[in-house]
Amino acid sequence: MMWQNIMSALVTTLLAWASSASAQPVSTEQNAQRFEAAEEFEGGEEAVARFVDYNGKLLLTNAVSAVDGASGGGISNWATIAGRQETRGIGVQANVTTLFLPDYFYQSHGLAVGIADRLELSYARQNFDTQDVGAALGIGQGYKLNQDVLGAKVRLFGELVYGEPLIPQVALGLQYKRNLDGAVVEAVGAVDDDGVDFTVSATKLFLSHSVLVNTTARLTKANQNGLLGFGSTADDDYSLQFEGALVYQLSRRFVVGGEYRTKPDNLKLGEGDWFDLFAAYAPTRNITLTAAYADLGSIATFEDQRGAFVQTQLAF
Repeated sequence: MMWQNIMSALVTTLLAWASSASAQPVSTEQNAQRFEAAEEFEGGEEAVARFVDYNGKLLLTNAVSAVDGASGGGISNWATIAGRQETRGIGVQANVTTLFLPDYFYQSHGLAVGIADRLELSYARQNFDTQDVGAALGIGQGYKLNQDVLGAKVRLFGELVYGEPLIPQVALGLQYKRNLDGAVVEAVGAVDDDGVDFTVSATKLFLSHSVLVNTTARLTKANQNGLLGFGSTADDDYSLQFEGALVYQLSRRFVVGGEYRTKPDNLKLGEGDWFDLFAAYAPTRNITLTAAYADLGSIATFEDQRGAFVQTQLAF
């Protein structure tokens, strides 16, 4: 209950801070930047009119959904805020994500809410099917590991697209993860079946070059993102991990990129870093389809877990 109380207090504080921050007026210069970007990026005067009326973000700048439910890339968190609404509204995005691996099958679904492009609240349910590996590990054929992830992220300063060209959007985030398989967590040597990750992300879209760059620092105890618990009897300290992404915009509806994420090996099972190459396409303003080649390294001693990542996201 301690972590739940801490999360509740932090979210309440962040909501109050975001409300006061979003009430600050947008300068004439910032509005001019928004209109110019909308005209260039979205396609002419009609796009500017829609932007003024809707206060909506440029296409794809709400990002996709990470496996833990927050907005960003598929495997890494970014400083982006979920939803299509910009500074005057509340945006929402929902996703279903599937990952096909040689020895495992992963599925998650999540929901994220963005408030005034300042605060993001997210939830994800992760389901990890061990298939034949479950029998080999003695936990049962097709045993499913499950986890709930509750997240909060607040934009501290900077803007993803607008403002000073060399100042990124910077966000502070936390994620409370609750593993639903305590017996398995204990059996593999993890100390806890719940834990909190802390992240600081910096993200910038260089619109004139069609390039987005992200870097994230994460404090974590999670084993396999929490699906195998947190910490170990040998190492129960937080470790600092890094996540990065580089994205190129081929058109206003289509982007390609890559991500890299380092991970701790608390359980000494050979847990490795994650890597992906992805493409995201927006057939409409509210739908984003993402496909990727993902390399998740070794999972529970089964190596070379490489496969296809597929995600459908709906955003307003």
